Amino acid sequence: MTTALFTPATLGKLQLKNRIVMAPMTRCRASNNVPNELMVEYYRQRASAGLIIAEGASPSANGLGYARQPGLFSEAQIQGWHQVTDAVHQAGGHIFIQLMHTGRVSHAANMLPDAKIIAPSALAAPGEMWTDSSGMQPYPVPAEMTEADIAQAIAEYAQGAKNAIEAGFDGIELHGANGYLIDQFLNTATNQRTDRWGGSVENRIRFAVEVARATALAIGAEHIGMRISPYGVFNGAASDANMDAMYLALIAALNQIGLVYIHIVDHSAMGAPEVSPTLKAAIRANFKGSYILSGGYDLAHANSDLADNRGDLVAFGRPFISNPNLVEKLQNGSELTPPDFDTFYTPGEKGYTDY
Repeated sequence: MTTALFTPATLGKLQLKNRIVMAPMTRCRASNNVPNELMVEYYRQRASAGLIIAEGASPSANGLGYARQPGLFSEAQIQGWHQVTDAVHQAGGHIFIQLMHTGRVSHAANMLPDAKIIAPSALAAPGEMWTDSSGMQPYPVPAEMTEADIAQAIAEYAQGAKNAIEAGFDGIELHGANGYLIDQFLNTATNQRTDRWGGSVENRIRFAVEVARATALAIGAEHIGMRISPYGVFNGAASDANMDAMYLALIAALNQIGLVYIHIVDHSAMGAPEVSPTLKAAIRANFKGSYILSGGYDLAHANSDLADNRGDLVAFGRPFISNPNLVEKLQNGSELTPPDFDTFYTPGEKGYTDY
C-alpha cells in the first residue's frame, strides 16, 4: 500500500481529501496579536492539506506569551481569523485552530498591559525568550494560579472555542503539549501543587480534562482534538515514573468526553527524547477517536505507518513552511525545498509566503 497518505479520511463530521495534516507552527506574524492579510495568504497557499491546524492562538490576554502571537479573544482577532478560514474553505481545505495558553512561558514585554503571567506553580521556565522591545530576556517567575485563576482559564478556553467557531474554524486543537499551560499541569517538573490540581495522576490530569469538558460543552466534542507530548523536554518539562500511567488515564477521560482526535508530538527526529513506543501503541489501542502521527515523517515512513494502522492521519510541520504545495510535491515525488530557519519567527513575508 503505497498511496495511503492520499486517500480520503473521515474526521468527526468532516470528509478530508487526504490524510496529510499541516501541523500547528508558531510563526509570529500577527500584527498587535491580530491575524492579517499575510497570514490569510500563508494558510491559503497550504489549503491542499487534508486538514490545516493553525498556529497556537491564545484564548486570553494572559496566554499571549510570544511576540506577535495571535489571539482569539477579541472581536478584531475573530474577524482576522475569519478571513483566514474563508480563504482556506474557498480553496477546498479544512482548518482547525490550536488554542494555546502559554502559562509561564511568557514575558510582560510580549503581553497586554493588564495581563498577568500565571502557572500551576511559581516556578520560572529555564532560559530566555525573545521580546521585540528588549531582545532576549529571562523568563520571570509566574504567579501560582488560585482556584479563581483556574476557573477563569477554563472558562477562557471554552469562550475561545466558541470564538473559533464564530471565526469559521471547523474545530479546535487544545495544546496540551510542549510545556505550555495544560502540559504545565500534567508535568511534575512544573506542577508542585498539593491541592486537587497537583500530586496524583488523577489531580494532574484534572485541568486538561476540565478544559476538554468545558470546550466540548461549548462547541461539541466532535470539533475538538488535543495535542500531547509524552517524554517531552521543551520549556522545562521532564519525564517521571508515572508518565505512561498518567497519559493512559488522560486518554480514558478524553474518551468519555468524546474528543475527535489525539495528536502525539514526537520530536525525536530533532534530537528530543523518543516517545515510548509502548505508550504510543497503548494510546493507539485505547483512544476511540482518530490518531494523528507526527515527528519527522517523509512519504515512505508515513505510508508505512498508515498501512500498519499506527495512526489515521500524519502531520507534517517544517516541510510545509518551505513547500506550500507539499501535497503535490509528495504525490509527484518532487524534491522538497529546505526551510530558512532564520525566518521562522521574524515579521514579514520573507520565509513565510514567498517560497
